[in-house]
Amino acid sequence: MNNSVTNTARLLWAGLRALLVLTLVTGVIYPLVVTGVAQALFNNKANGSEIKSEGKVVGSSLIGQQGYSLHYFQPRPADGLGVNSVNTQYKLILSGATNLSADSKVLVEQVEKAKAQVVKDNSVPGYTVKASEVPADAVTSSGSGLDPDISPAYAELQVHRVAAKNGLSVSAVEKLVKDHTEGRTLGFIGEPRVNVLELNIALKDLVAKQ
Repeated sequence: MNNSVTNTARLLWAGLRALLVLTLVTGVIYPLVVTGVAQALFNNKANGSEIKSEGKVVGSSLIGQQGYSLHYFQPRPADGLGVNSVNTQYKLILSGATNLSADSKVLVEQVEKAKAQVVKDNSVPGYTVKASEVPADAVTSSGSGLDPDISPAYAELQVHRVAAKNGLSVSAVEKLVKDHTEGRTLGFIGEPRVNVLELNIALKDLVAKQ
């Protein structure tokens, strides 16, 4: 009986020591090391890839924003976004896709409506956009609805409208797009892209210099 109690107490003590050691290693030491390395070597990425303008954080390079006026470059549509309806204390945006199939009549109507709007918004005196010139990312939302990038084709399609709205030359705005076009990651992953927030900040700075 005494041996049984002694063995049980020994096992419990061994288990408790293992719990304390593992808690210290995995719950304290490991997170501190990982956080320290991230802050030292990847500070910007570890802190949310923040983008600043005039000394203030205006967003993240990883999260797309909506609500730009036509003086700025427009992002992809965000048809899958929703508004938090449970905890109404905060105005939270819920990301997501529309989950509409390719043959959905609703999706087709959304795309056609979006295409007509893109043509209307970007056709300015001396430059008319054709429906056939509208790229897919201009009329479809991403899986999250928060894609921060657009294709170079969609950015270039908006150049004349942005130039006209801001009193800039087309060549100056074209250069702005070219300077902010990123190539494929590692040269072969993904597609060339333009970060809308970074491009619009550069546009704002260019307009301020006029």
